[in-house]
Amino acid sequence: EVLNQYQRRADLVPNLVNVVKGYAGHEKDVLTQVTEARSKVGAIQATPELINDPQAFAKFQAAQAGLSSALSRLLVVAENYPQLKADGVFRDLQAQLEGTENRIAVARNRYIKAVQAYNVTVRSIPSNLTAMLFGYKVKPTFEVENEKEVSKAPKVDFGAPAKK
Repeated sequence: EVLNQYQRRADLVPNLVNVVKGYAGHEKDVLTQVTEARSKVGAIQATPELINDPQAFAKFQAAQAGLSSALSRLLVVAENYPQLKADGVFRDLQAQLEGTENRIAVARNRYIKAVQAYNVTVRSIPSNLTAMLFGYKVKPTFEVENEKEVSKAPKVDFGAPAKK
């Protein structure tokens, strides 16, 4: 579920960048950062087996955090363009992105709870004996330095001026 929502967000990025580019083409640094962040996300094969490789999982998490950060900067830039804020396509994409961010937060929380329950089972007697016998190992959870901030969808108010 988490992977599906991350993929949905990545799929929205090109359309969002193209709409913003039409109004704010000279904001190349931000547009480039978003495009590069999406490329990093796309370069990582997001499969259910990803969780079994701690290094690959950490790279996946870092790429997703980079995309979240770049999208936040893009939405801040959009605040400076009233015509862009009024564009129906942009508003639709922004609403879809907001909804996707909310679904990511819910899916991440479900995943974290499931992994915590699994890890408790793998570590508890007598199930830890079965886990050792069959090679079940503790799974990593999503760990982000600023997890509280990242797990919330960015608050975007297109009616208020941008904060500097």
